[in-house]
Amino acid sequence: MRIAKTFIFGAAAAAVAVGFTAAPAAAAPTASTVVTFDIGAGTLDIVAPASADLGTGSPGGTIDAALGPVTVTDGRASADASWIASVTSTNFVTGTGTPSEVILASEVDYWSGPATATTGNGTFTPGQPTAADAAPLDNAVALTAFTHVGGTGNNSATWDPTLVVNVPLDSEAGTYTGTVTHSVA
Repeated sequence: MRIAKTFIFGAAAAAVAVGFTAAPAAAAPTASTVVTFDIGAGTLDIVAPASADLGTGSPGGTIDAALGPVTVTDGRASADASWIASVTSTNFVTGTGTPSEVILASEVDYWSGPATATTGNGTFTPGQPTAADAAPLDNAVALTAFTHVGGTGNNSATWDPTLVVNVPLDSEAGTYTGTVTHSVA
């Protein structure tokens, strides 16, 4: 008979243990999640036409034509989104480059004109707002083409600069080639 008592006692202990583990969990009325994300910083870029044909002129005259749109895109997402765009030029050469086959960069005037489009905040200022403000290009000293001061985040500006070639009286006939370089910092 002893065997039966042990069995009954063991079954009663198991029933008591089950009663203690069956209590429900308390409900959570709120749950918080820490969320993070990044805003990536891009680059400061400038794009200008790959080539431009200004047309034809005569010795002692001028050739006046638009270069084509120049665009600065500032994707740096900066607290101070200021930048300065500048322009330089090589001399313009034809033939073998004798003195009468060279038009110096300083004999070519540049004027940016007003912005044709802008995005973002801050102040956009053309280097030479009107034709009366045209300034000679140089191959050693950069001319300010356009500026952006202040503002935050991203911005962009586009302008369509004009070049005025003051053709020297002693220039020879030919197709003159040079390079106008815009940069931004």
